[in-house]
Amino acid sequence: MQTSTLIISTKFESGNLELLKRQFGTKRVYENRAYQDCISERNHLHMNSTQWETLTDFVKCLGREGKCVVDETEKGWHAQYIDHDPETIAIQEGLVCKEKMMAFIEKQIEKGKECSKNDTHVFTEFVRPPEEQKVVVNLKVETKSDGAMKNETLVAINNKDSKGSGRRKGEKRKLSALDEIIKDEENKRERINRRDYWLVNGIVVKVIGKSLVDKYYRNKGVVTGVPDKYLTTVAMLDSGHKLKLDQEHLETVIPAIGRPVCVVNGAYRGCSAILRELDQKKFCVTIEISSGP
Repeated sequence: MQTSTLIISTKFESGNLELLKRQFGTKRVYENRAYQDCISERNHLHMNSTQWETLTDFVKCLGREGKCVVDETEKGWHAQYIDHDPETIAIQEGLVCKEKMMAFIEKQIEKGKECSKNDTHVFTEFVRPPEEQKVVVNLKVETKSDGAMKNETLVAINNKDSKGSGRRKGEKRKLSALDEIIKDEENKRERINRRDYWLVNGIVVKVIGKSLVDKYYRNKGVVTGVPDKYLTTVAMLDSGHKLKLDQEHLETVIPAIGRPVCVVNGAYRGCSAILRELDQKKFCVTIEISSGP
């Protein structure tokens, strides 16, 4: 092949590829149309001066060299420009990555919807005795001094056994120094965290103010807003209606055993816990603190 022919072929190819990139981007296009646009330009080169005898030969060459994606139909040859620019490739890879992420998010949303449909957990009603009785909450709190507490207990038991059976069965064991410290800390936390208000966003409550909202009496809802310490907005679970109520007309709802609870008052106010035991006769629950301040 003569040098002049090679130079002209290179220029013709570059011009054709530049037109494909500029005018059609990476879209699939009928090559004969692209060629007509190419030769319509003022300073164009004719194919008869290149190394290719026909347009088909030229298109096949573009496909072999990986510069275009080419295919033949009944209408003729089609070409799709391949953009090898690093910046363009990076953008395309970013779009692919974004599409994959969106697909993953949609999949997770669908999975969450499916799980919520199959979720059969129901808030159980806890029948409260007369108002004069108080709720007793037994807290299982993990502390760093568990080992020390066990040792103290063992020492106390061993000392009791070694001294004989002089004590009566019902006599209470004297508190150790560590027990006294723990008790003092509990009392201190109780004094600091005990309030006359207890409303918290997200908890389930029951309407008990019959005279004020008779229609919703004994119905349950979720606290969706606490604009004031004693005032809240409640979204009713059955109807979806939103009510503005004072905490006087509400009471907390005890969930099923094993379900999470929120401590709304007292020593562990603001802590998250798991309900472990429920004693309706003694009006008492046992919870295990899982996290909190």
